[in-house]
Amino acid sequence: MFKNILLCWCFATVVSAQNTTVEYVMGKFDPAQDKRFVKIDKAYTDKKEMYLRQEAYIAFKKMAIAAKKDGISLKIVSATRNFAQQKAIWETKWQTKYAHIQDPQQRALKILEFSSMPGSSRHHWGTDMDLNDLNNEYFATGAGKKMYDWLLQHAATFGFCQPYSAGRTDGYQEEKWHWTYMPLSKPLTDFAKAHLTDAQIKGFLGAETAIRIEIVKRYILGINLLCKQ
Repeated sequence: MFKNILLCWCFATVVSAQNTTVEYVMGKFDPAQDKRFVKIDKAYTDKKEMYLRQEAYIAFKKMAIAAKKDGISLKIVSATRNFAQQKAIWETKWQTKYAHIQDPQQRALKILEFSSMPGSSRHHWGTDMDLNDLNNEYFATGAGKKMYDWLLQHAATFGFCQPYSAGRTDGYQEEKWHWTYMPLSKPLTDFAKAHLTDAQIKGFLGAETAIRIEIVKRYILGINLLCKQ
């Protein structure tokens, strides 16, 4: 069985390396037009037109079926977001919620507590998903805690890891809802480390802060060490 797991991991890694470009890593494409992506079924989300990489979605469905047997319902509340979608989220926060922060770098850092700069989000890749709720408090008690404890115990069996765990020195705040499919996201993280630069993160309000903040090193690469292995 262990040999089969290794074979599946290696196959997924080879698949993920094909046709990877800086533009892809930065989300500059339409997942609806990319044959590597599939639309998420209504059984697993209340949202319309959400996509994941096919391999990640297959693994998620297997995990969801296993969780269901233990009385846990896994729902995807956010999946692939391309550059344009992330830009809309970022610029809305830049111009409204945090517009009172005059210093651009401090404003960017505040947004970066939970939201990525366009071009730097793991959600661009089709490998990452947000499950059930977008507040850590939900996962502290009741059904949320039961779900989170189950994921901590079982998610790795299906190839998933929590990239924004507690206790990191860099990157976003803890996100108990955010899970990544490692057989695809690990090689894409490595690709970003090798080929993506802070200077390429541009084309949106506040983009000039990316270099000063060291967005690639601190945020794209500032993840749970278990998700890098």
